[in-house]
Amino acid sequence: MTHLPRHGAPDNDETLVIPKVADDQPTVGLPRIGDGTGHRGGTGGGGRVRAVVRGFGEVLITFGLVVLLLVAYELWGRVAIINSHQRDMDKQLSQAWADPTVGPTPAPSGSALPPLSGSAVGRLYIPKLQLQWVVVEGVALSDIRYGPGHYPGTAMPGKVGNFSMAGHRSPGIFWDLDQVKPDDYLIVETRTDWYVYQVFQDQIVTPTSVEVIAPTPDKPGVAPTQADITLTTCNPKWDNYQRLVVHGKLILTTPHQLRPPQLPAT
Repeated sequence: MTHLPRHGAPDNDETLVIPKVADDQPTVGLPRIGDGTGHRGGTGGGGRVRAVVRGFGEVLITFGLVVLLLVAYELWGRVAIINSHQRDMDKQLSQAWADPTVGPTPAPSGSALPPLSGSAVGRLYIPKLQLQWVVVEGVALSDIRYGPGHYPGTAMPGKVGNFSMAGHRSPGIFWDLDQVKPDDYLIVETRTDWYVYQVFQDQIVTPTSVEVIAPTPDKPGVAPTQADITLTTCNPKWDNYQRLVVHGKLILTTPHQLRPPQLPAT
């Protein structure tokens, strides 16, 4: 691993014909002639300029509407799609957890094997943002399209080491992760337990700063002594030349039937 994922015609001139007035006829005023653009007065050249300006203005208005539609899609359309997929995954996860015949495949040593890429690891809650997601295994673009993904090879929830996740910096996922600060909580739910982590650091790094997901965060090669959690996403918003990273440490573990007090009731 060498990088943290990114996560719109002119008018014709009119010829004015002035009728010949007999010497014995009273003189009448000349009529006001339009310039061919719908405006009274002016010359043909001025009408063409106004037509061009008006056409350019219409193009700008159309472009602005297209931009607004794209922004609206990013802010609401994508969120709706993400939420729909999350509801489906959440339902599937609940059904799997309720079925005693479904579970991790035991390894020869008796410990659980890591989940296959794309399969659910658990649920992540960020009370500060009032958001939750089903976390899947893997950080490929296909894995994290609709929510956070677990970095393969990093610790599993609650285990000593660094349980690390990546998520897109998009509305509905980690858009507001910059609002999460030290002393806020990150809560993970698995089939058997709840794990409450407390944030102790947030930082901005380069995409090549893979040491943030080391077993001991920011200290590659150092053996871990506690259970940590790390969230990574692109920074700043609408770009990806940096990474925003949030670290937390495990402070509480409770059985699944005991909802932790740090998680508000739904």
